[in-house]
Amino acid sequence: MRLLVHTCCGPCACYPFSWLAEQGHDSTAFFFNPNIHPYQEFERRAQGVAALADQRGMPVIWAKQYDLDDFLRQVVFREEQRCRICFHIRLLRTAQVARRGKFDAFTTTLLVSPRQKHDWLRSAGEQAAAATGVPFFYRDFRPHYRETTAQSLALGLYRQSYCGCIYSERDRYAPREKSRAYD
Repeated sequence: MRLLVHTCCGPCACYPFSWLAEQGHDSTAFFFNPNIHPYQEFERRAQGVAALADQRGMPVIWAKQYDLDDFLRQVVFREEQRCRICFHIRLLRTAQVARRGKFDAFTTTLLVSPRQKHDWLRSAGEQAAAATGVPFFYRDFRPHYRETTAQSLALGLYRQSYCGCIYSERDRYAPREKSRAYD
């Protein structure tokens, strides 16, 4: 099967691309991540995907425009739904590119992370599939998270410490305030 694989970063792509190749799938990475902030982080993740692609001969379709404005417009005042919105944005674009490229299906490397909500990812993938007519290929790669981590470390890929969005960065680095009662 020809698969277009939404690829968030090099580390998350390691195991899924290995497994897909072992299964005989012809996979192409698609780098589209308008959620990533700041710009330097966006570039580091793109460089990680490029390094993995070079090392493995992996084809990549690049959507390297830094479209943070559109991501924020869709999320602002809906911050509680930001992950669902983010998954929808990225998987819908992946499905649209898959349709134009005549791919058999699409998927995402986000499925390797135990920190991502798989029911939300699966729902966003199925909605994108319904909108475009390109099937969503779901595979739970979470049991192989340690393998993808080990592979990325062995390859010397940059490993990030947050999902990429400004909200995640805040949650990761800003001190959490305890709720306080006010008079």
